[in-house]
Amino acid sequence: MKEQANEGKNLSISVDGETYDRIPLKTHVIDDTDNILEVVGRYGVPAMKEGDILFITEKIVACTQHRAIPLKDIKARRLAVFLSKHVVKTSYGIGLGMPETMECALRECGTIRILFAACCSVIGKLFGRKGWFYRVAGEKARGIDGPCSNTLPPYNQYVVLAPDKPDEVAKQIGEKYGISVAITDINDIGGNILGAWPVQLNREKLVRILKDNPLGQCHEQTPMGIIRKRV
Repeated sequence: MKEQANEGKNLSISVDGETYDRIPLKTHVIDDTDNILEVVGRYGVPAMKEGDILFITEKIVACTQHRAIPLKDIKARRLAVFLSKHVVKTSYGIGLGMPETMECALRECGTIRILFAACCSVIGKLFGRKGWFYRVAGEKARGIDGPCSNTLPPYNQYVVLAPDKPDEVAKQIGEKYGISVAITDINDIGGNILGAWPVQLNREKLVRILKDNPLGQCHEQTPMGIIRKRV
């Protein structure tokens, strides 16, 4: 397999004095008819070498779990419309800044928790602190993806929720194929490791290795990749 970075991305990165390649793997468009174990077996495992770590975007895990919802099927309540208007818009994604994604956050996290998170966000802003909303709302809210102009079809007409039990998914994949695996939530300004196997994997270091989002988040169609340490 030819090791090649996505357009506008770097193949390698140096972290703690060591160099790592981040090799994107192109797949078909994953949907709810796919099984994540079979997808990994088809695209990931054959490309791996000893010592590699397979990293998988949270979005395709969620899609295989039937956690991608068509926009047309989401009826946003008035509260969702109101709250979405007060979400700070960013260049890397819609987040909860549209009624449909906010409605999903209310369903996933509960109305009381989202309202409490919104209140904490207001208080945080008064003190010049950002990010309090998602700290209180939690990973389920943070992981909700809405469509934007660069979203790969058909997901430009979907809201994708955070994956269910990502640590368990990582364990299932890792044990089935005998590999190291991470379920990632990475965008162009940072990210998190939602699930990992084996448990000894250094999640903080993985975030630093992937911090520049080597898979991209537009039309690359590379929802998984390989971390390979250069020797």
